[in-house]
Amino acid sequence: MRKILIIFLLFSLLMLYPVLGAGAVERIKKAGVLKVGSDVAYAPFEFMEGDKPVGFDIDIAQEIAKALGVKLQIINTSFDGIIAALKAKKFDIIISAMTITEERKKEIDFSIPYYDSGQIIVVRSDNKDINSEKDLKGKIVGVQLGTTGELTAKKLKDQVGIKEIRSYETIPEAFMDLELGRLDAVINDLPVSLYYSKNNPKLKCVGKPFTIEQYGIAVRKEDKDLLKKINEILTNLKKTGKYNQIYKKWFGVEPPK
Repeated sequence: MRKILIIFLLFSLLMLYPVLGAGAVERIKKAGVLKVGSDVAYAPFEFMEGDKPVGFDIDIAQEIAKALGVKLQIINTSFDGIIAALKAKKFDIIISAMTITEERKKEIDFSIPYYDSGQIIVVRSDNKDINSEKDLKGKIVGVQLGTTGELTAKKLKDQVGIKEIRSYETIPEAFMDLELGRLDAVINDLPVSLYYSKNNPKLKCVGKPFTIEQYGIAVRKEDKDLLKKINEILTNLKKTGKYNQIYKKWFGVEPPK
């Protein structure tokens, strides 16, 4: 009787193994879709073109899905809640121009860096008195909620005496208020700021980037196999030249070496 019971338990464990032992990569392949969380209001990384999400990050996500042999689904998510949504399993990964920070690494894991960035100041084109972070003394500064731009502004508030920091749900809202004169400046990631100022003659970037940052793809801490696979895919994209093609498509130049 004991022997039969042991055999039954072993059989039950074997039957449960595909469910309990299945890694994230296997789960995604079985579902046939890679779900990616992204704040799709951050051109040229992720933004809407009609009813379709496009951008640098979207193309990278598409290549990852392709390498996994599955379809891609972009789930538009507010940036300030995107990490919580990942941990709640609303999607598989985050690709959303997210800077790798020690604080974020306490909650999630990051892939190898796939983009180099930094914070820059954006002002109106008729601005004459703001040329660097030191000139933000007594000024009203806009940022996006939950970003390193917001964190940088908070540090500068004490260092240089920023009068007020206003946080916005999306960066286009901050740029709009800057244009309308409700803000004196916006602190934001360099590539996105360059993109917006290039397409809006009423805005311009000033000074030089005053932080050094790198973007990474975020995964849940328990999804180690998925993290390893994503790193392999990113490495291969750079090795084959596909990464360079995507970079040049969206930024007009080859990535710095």
